[in-house]
Amino acid sequence: MSRPLLFLDVDGPLNPYAAQPERRPEGYTTIRVPLHSRRPLRVWLNPAHGPALLGLGYDLCWATTWMAEANRWIAPVVGLPELPYVDFGTGLFAERPDGVHWKTEAIVAYAEGRPFAWVDDEQSPADTVYVAARHPGPALLHHVDPRRGLREADFRALRQFATGTPGLPA
Repeated sequence: MSRPLLFLDVDGPLNPYAAQPERRPEGYTTIRVPLHSRRPLRVWLNPAHGPALLGLGYDLCWATTWMAEANRWIAPVVGLPELPYVDFGTGLFAERPDGVHWKTEAIVAYAEGRPFAWVDDEQSPADTVYVAARHPGPALLHHVDPRRGLREADFRALRQFATGTPGLPA
């Protein structure tokens, strides 16, 4: 049986963008990503996150507005290989009348019934209801505080889901 998917958002889980702007969190490094027509974007990343994510027993996939650019800017800093990504296409930032996040439908479609966990800082109860109604496999929507980024408790929850999902290798 295949491993579960882990959908990774960048801003919030990997880049604690909402942390105090004058205090880079301990263990993080700063990169500056050039943007067209604006000053570079400051991004804080923890190089320990990549190895920790790789050790969880998931197939990793970007689920971020960075899409393919996550492989260029984020993966090398956190120690991840090039990963597949969810292409949000015209759904990028599209508001839905039902309150479901604009990423959710694309993530469920990408998963194609495989068990998955999704770490993000923007999920809501509407997303949980949507996934439960439209995804036949186990799913974990795990909220990460964008002021703190991924922490050991988050890794524990992801590890527990990966090893506790029926039919998956322990």
